[in-house]
Amino acid sequence: MNNSSTRHVPVMLQRCLDMLAPALAEPGAVVVDCTLGLGGHSEALLATFPAARLIALDRDPSALKLAGERLAPYGERATLVHAVYDELPEVLDRLGTPRVQGVLFDLGVSSMQLDEADRGFAYAQDAPLDMRMDQTTGISAAEVLNTYAPGELVRILRSYGEEKQAKRIVEAVVRERAKEPFTTSARLVELIRDALPQAAKRTGGNPAKRTFQALRIEVNGELQSVERAVPAAVKALAVGGRIAVLSYHSLEDRLVKQVFAAGAANTAPPGLPVVPERYQPRLKLLTRGAELPTEEEIAENRRAAPARLRGAERIREHVEDTA
Repeated sequence: MNNSSTRHVPVMLQRCLDMLAPALAEPGAVVVDCTLGLGGHSEALLATFPAARLIALDRDPSALKLAGERLAPYGERATLVHAVYDELPEVLDRLGTPRVQGVLFDLGVSSMQLDEADRGFAYAQDAPLDMRMDQTTGISAAEVLNTYAPGELVRILRSYGEEKQAKRIVEAVVRERAKEPFTTSARLVELIRDALPQAAKRTGGNPAKRTFQALRIEVNGELQSVERAVPAAVKALAVGGRIAVLSYHSLEDRLVKQVFAAGAANTAPPGLPVVPERYQPRLKLLTRGAELPTEEEIAENRRAAPARLRGAERIREHVEDTA
């Protein structure tokens, strides 16, 4: 076994397994891990539900290789696919599996990407400013910093990083990139420290955290992917199927909440004496609001601290789905 399994502690693992359990006990059940990473959640799903088959997606070829070694003992029960999670409908179509019994999303950056310095995700160590989850495609964080118009950079930092000092940081970036393009994370961290007023440096951990989050989301198109992927996953669930989603910041969590709330709503026009089937809710919520990790979990794995878990069960077909 490679050391990936020892350094990687899956977030809220038991709660996710419990949430999906009622849907995965039957022989032939299919569960999709949309964010394979190092395979911690996937391995637990295969071990806990011996009658289930797994389809696991990841955009990162390095993660697929490591997780493939980890899941090799499960043989043909595990199918690993190089894909972004919003490609789920195409993947299921290609595998001839239109309906599944369980779906799990563990959004955000995988432990491996944070731990490998040369990926440029972590602001605590100097590295090339890359941040691509799939390094074979797309533009790097350095290219975003060096080429985007100032107004676009401000929008990204405000929208994706919820950074109140976005304008100040971007002014400094524009000034510095004119002298020399950005290539490494340390220079950006230093610039952010210098650009922020004293009061802003005293709150909320590392002052570079919000900017790095914003760049990562932009580079990987994360919010757009979540926006497409979660409704697609709900649509792929068989009746009785369940979905569990772990989010790590309020923007992702809000998108998940909206999709689940829409699915759990009665959409009938007001005043109907009997609500026709097509207006009935398609989902039953499995969490009251978002569930948070326990203090014990956070003590064991500090990366669990910002996690928010939401779950839902498919309780009826949507009229459009059966058309």
